Amino acid sequence: MRTVAVRNLRSHKVRLLLTLVSVLLGTAFVSGSFVFTDTLKRSFDAIFATSDEGIDARVQPREDFTAGVPTDLVRRIARVPGVAAVQPQIGAQVAVVDAHGTRISTGGAPSQGGAWQDRRTVQDPPELVRGAAPTATGQVAVNESAATRYHLAVGDRITVVAPNAAVTTARVVGLYRVAFDTGGYLGALFPPRQALTLFTDGRHYTTIDVSARAGVTQATLAARIERVLPADLEARTGRQVRDDDTQDVADALSFITVILLGFGIVALLVGTFIIYNTFSMIVAQRQRELALLRAVGASRRQVQRSVVFESLVTGLVGSALGLAGGIGLAYGLRALLDALDVGLPAGELVLLVRTVVVSILLGTAVTVVAAWSPARRASRIAPVAAMREEFATPTAAGLRRRTALGATVAALAVLGTILGLVAGDAGSAASFTGLGLLAAVIATMLLSPVLARWVIHPLGRVVGRPFGVLGRLARTNAVRNPRRTAATGFALTLGMLLVTGIAVVGASAKASIGELFSNGDVRADYILTSDAGPLPVRAAAAAGQVAGVGSTTELHPMVVTVAGDQVTGTAVDGPLERVLPVTMTVGRESYGGTDMIVSETYAADHGWRPGTTHRFTGAGGTGPAVTVRVTGVYRDADLVGPWVVSGTTYRTLTPHNRWGDDVALVTVAAGADAGAVRAGLERAVNDFYVVDVRDRDEFRGYVAGQVDGLLGLLYGLLALAIVIAILGIVNTQALSVVERRRELGMLRAVGMQRAQVRRTVYLESLLIAVFGAFLGVVLGVAYGSLFTRTLHDEGLRVISVPWVQAVVFLVLAAVVGVLAALWPGWRAARTPPLDAVSGAAA
Repeated sequence: MRTVAVRNLRSHKVRLLLTLVSVLLGTAFVSGSFVFTDTLKRSFDAIFATSDEGIDARVQPREDFTAGVPTDLVRRIARVPGVAAVQPQIGAQVAVVDAHGTRISTGGAPSQGGAWQDRRTVQDPPELVRGAAPTATGQVAVNESAATRYHLAVGDRITVVAPNAAVTTARVVGLYRVAFDTGGYLGALFPPRQALTLFTDGRHYTTIDVSARAGVTQATLAARIERVLPADLEARTGRQVRDDDTQDVADALSFITVILLGFGIVALLVGTFIIYNTFSMIVAQRQRELALLRAVGASRRQVQRSVVFESLVTGLVGSALGLAGGIGLAYGLRALLDALDVGLPAGELVLLVRTVVVSILLGTAVTVVAAWSPARRASRIAPVAAMREEFATPTAAGLRRRTALGATVAALAVLGTILGLVAGDAGSAASFTGLGLLAAVIATMLLSPVLARWVIHPLGRVVGRPFGVLGRLARTNAVRNPRRTAATGFALTLGMLLVTGIAVVGASAKASIGELFSNGDVRADYILTSDAGPLPVRAAAAAGQVAGVGSTTELHPMVVTVAGDQVTGTAVDGPLERVLPVTMTVGRESYGGTDMIVSETYAADHGWRPGTTHRFTGAGGTGPAVTVRVTGVYRDADLVGPWVVSGTTYRTLTPHNRWGDDVALVTVAAGADAGAVRAGLERAVNDFYVVDVRDRDEFRGYVAGQVDGLLGLLYGLLALAIVIAILGIVNTQALSVVERRRELGMLRAVGMQRAQVRRTVYLESLLIAVFGAFLGVVLGVAYGSLFTRTLHDEGLRVISVPWVQAVVFLVLAAVVGVLAALWPGWRAARTPPLDAVSGAAA
């Protein structure tokens, strides 16, 4: 039986190739995601192993958004038993501008400012390769690879912009080399005293690194240091430091991993239906052959094993090719990101045993599972069937059972969807809606044979009317085997469901953004933002001095500790009501001094009301404290967050080195020329280099452009599912031509022309493709809208359905259907009438 299976695979190479491609594409995305992320992870691991070498313990804040580690702790830590050396570290993200006034873009790689180390303490100092070390204020050293990459040289004057400090101009006096000098990293090192002033508040270091004396373990050293630290600081071992750095990279890469794995799984799921359809048709076409095997003594189990063996071979070969394709995909993705100057570190591709095992097992398992049901059907063919000429068709009883099960699952889908609609919180609503979507997809799959008749019959009458008899014949062929049509169309349904659902969420996001600006929620004439991190606070001050400016309102992101919990809100400098008016529901709008206002949701969740007082401390829970008093409650407003306090409270509790603005909102004074004000604003912030001035329409377009960029990425990846669905249509139509060989021969014999045969196949394929796409678009619109509703509290307050885009999807599906039928149609038209009627082999 194995010999029969192998010979059958060899004799149908085209059919085998199409099935292999379905497995290959899905497996390639799975293996490619593993190879790409494993490669990056190993590259970063090597960087951290070098950059953290020699560190046995690190003293750092327990929470982010704090000032850092007090400078006076250095001596205390140095006196701890077992400490060999102590090395303070200073660092901050910066923007660097070259001698020509052009801001250097590192493409996502770190651009950091720090302090030059001139002697070995915990770690070796950087290796100076050209020039001299920075020793005086106004001098800076730059890493050699950045100097080469960004065309910097000794003697150049560069500008360094830090969010919380004045813009600093310095002369490059030296170039240095470090072991992790790769991937676009830019490090600008200043003399220690100037770095302390630029990147901290002057009284804190970023961290303090410690090395141990011989015989003292990292754990022992960290425990001893911990005993002399205040409650808001902690001591981490060197191993923990490297693990933390590695985990940060893993978290950053998780988005890529999830996206690639997600689309790999979608591709395999779509491929499952194609494989199922292919093997179902193979079994039907080989009915006489399989029955003859039964007649000469083959058992049911042997016949079943023969078909399963074919799927096993297909799965193994397809998975192996997919693994190779995944390596190529990872290499191509790496090359693309390098071409886009994303700034990733260099390193050889990493292929772990886990990647090989998972890819092979997953692709093979999907193929065998998809072929299991057709294999069972093959084993049930009675020997007497060898005497029949017609192919097996699904029984009406089986179709009725499938329909009844589909109706039951559809009822569960409706129930889950209703529960999602009435759920009180966003998390529960999203969970129930997700379960409803899953049930709806399963129900659609089960009910597709019935839905095919309901959709294709009326659609076929409209589309086929201009083609007369050919149109009626195509409509009849499309629903002749409803299970096959359902499986073929459902592969496209899944792809269209995801594409349409994402389109609805994206359109709703852009509509929600537009509403903020059109309904008066944002009344600012100009908006100052920065793509390089927080907006420098000095930029807003400079904008306020421009002639014709009516008001400047700064929104500061603020992190504080309240009753032991770290919470985030907004601090405001300037008149909020002029640019972002809020609707008060209780109390009055007062947030000056130590007053504050809170949103309805936050007030209800925490029991805050006008008149209550609350003790705010800094992010670490220590340091200065401010007792704030609630004066009013406002209707939830996404742009201002859960609570609002004054800029005075912000500056009291936020370390100086953490100061910055989310945005600065500017209004034009009455009677002033808006164009002249804009020109003045651009001149005022020009020296900050990282500040953009936009009017409301430009800012709305900027945010919408970011949404479109993400949608473009998702559409590109989802195109894979569409490609696989197209292959499924090609495969199904090609096998259908073989199955209907005698029928086509009879039609040719009674006068049908080759062009008419091709046209019939094209129309049939078009109907199946539009049917599958129609189901996907309906589900995508429905559940895309429902998921948008669950994100109401996250700012998606408008549900927008891109109807034009949905129609375009259906038109594209029709085009795809015709293109997928070109080769099967050409093959059908070449069917020799006499050979087909006589039953000669294809």
